[in-house]
Amino acid sequence: MALPTWIPGALRSEQKPLQGVFWRCVEAQHVVSTLQLVDTLDEQRVLEDMLEETKPPVPPECAGLHYLYLTPFRYGLYPNGSRFRRAGQTPGVYYVSEEPATAIIETAFHLLLFYADSPGTPFPAQPSEHTAFDVPVRTDAAIDLSAKPFNRASDLWMHPSDYEPCQQLEEAARAEKVQLIRYTSVRDPQQRPNAAILNCAAFAAKAPSQNQTWRLLFNKAGMHAICEFHRVKFSLPSDLWSDDP
Repeated sequence: MALPTWIPGALRSEQKPLQGVFWRCVEAQHVVSTLQLVDTLDEQRVLEDMLEETKPPVPPECAGLHYLYLTPFRYGLYPNGSRFRRAGQTPGVYYVSEEPATAIIETAFHLLLFYADSPGTPFPAQPSEHTAFDVPVRTDAAIDLSAKPFNRASDLWMHPSDYEPCQQLEEAARAEKVQLIRYTSVRDPQQRPNAAILNCAAFAAKAPSQNQTWRLLFNKAGMHAICEFHRVKFSLPSDLWSDDP
């Protein structure tokens, strides 16, 4: 499917400044995974340094960023496509959400897909722990798919499973030096905003400064998320994404 003919012109004329704080979610094991293999923090530091030497080099534009920020840009081979990134040897895309809860929902969606694709895999008996951390951004080269004129093609950007138009848009946006694409979350029932960061220059900080601990419990009724410190909790029914692959 070809993009509407007005898209190239809009990508040039509709770039706007954007500044704010977004959020991303990862499994909490990102902090302690290697610590389980050693006895002391010093040994963990040595192990982390050894592992660092085996990884691809950090792109120059991402130098100095925390690994939680630069990872998608470091690994060029992408095994499975996503909304704004094709599978294969493709440029990195860093997905974030304007609200921590939306970042949790996006993560939960992909975990639920795993269980849907593996019906023989039982749900964990205990909640899984996840960390939501802040991602400050500042750029003069952002586009907003929820605003005019891009919202005229919202059916393309918000399809639940066909990512081809969004991937075409990402390629065209890179050609016009767009650094960030703001768009509406398809998975969040409240349709709160997400963003796809296309270039490390859009990061306004070198590392996260805020984090939240969330616990996710999955069962036949759906997903249940709890952030105890902030006294936030919500559930999503199991049939919410029943039409999605």
